[in-house]
Amino acid sequence: MPEHDPVRDAARYRVERDSAGEHAENEPAAMPRGRMENRHQWVDVVIDQAIARGEFDDLPLAGKPIPGITRHDPDWWLKALIEREQISGVLPEAIQLRKDDAVLAERLDALHTQDDVQAAVEEFNARIVSARRQLLGGPPVVTPLRDVEGEVREWHARRRAAEPPPAPEPVRRRRRGSYRWRRSAS
Repeated sequence: MPEHDPVRDAARYRVERDSAGEHAENEPAAMPRGRMENRHQWVDVVIDQAIARGEFDDLPLAGKPIPGITRHDPDWWLKALIEREQISGVLPEAIQLRKDDAVLAERLDALHTQDDVQAAVEEFNARIVSARRQLLGGPPVVTPLRDVEGEVREWHARRRAAEPPPAPEPVRRRRRGSYRWRRSAS
């Protein structure tokens, strides 16, 4: 039983509708429905129709080399995707730990409670220990373990340094001559 794909069905309908005027009634259609071996013909027809409609006119970089490719690099598209989408976490664990170690203080500064800071440092240390135990190869893990209590102390110190000093209380001045003194009628 063929899988029902509404997008494919709609595209197939448009191809048949657009090509109906090109074929005589007694000629067979360009692609019989549901045949995998003729799929390339269907793709060619769809591309030719898009060209005829002008959908490929005025594309950016038409006739120009793809930017960012200076030498033959088979992984150029993958590197461009990682840079464009800012994908992280696909590095070898040792290198990822080095990057995370460099920004750990900033990550901790974004946390609001001491318990969150302790949990983050413990999780980071657990990742280091886990990476040291793996025998998958790759670069060695040279990232040192972090002292949980030391990191918490430094977090407190950075928070105190970042807090603005308390504003001095404004001096209240008494108004002279505008108060009426009441005498109690006793």
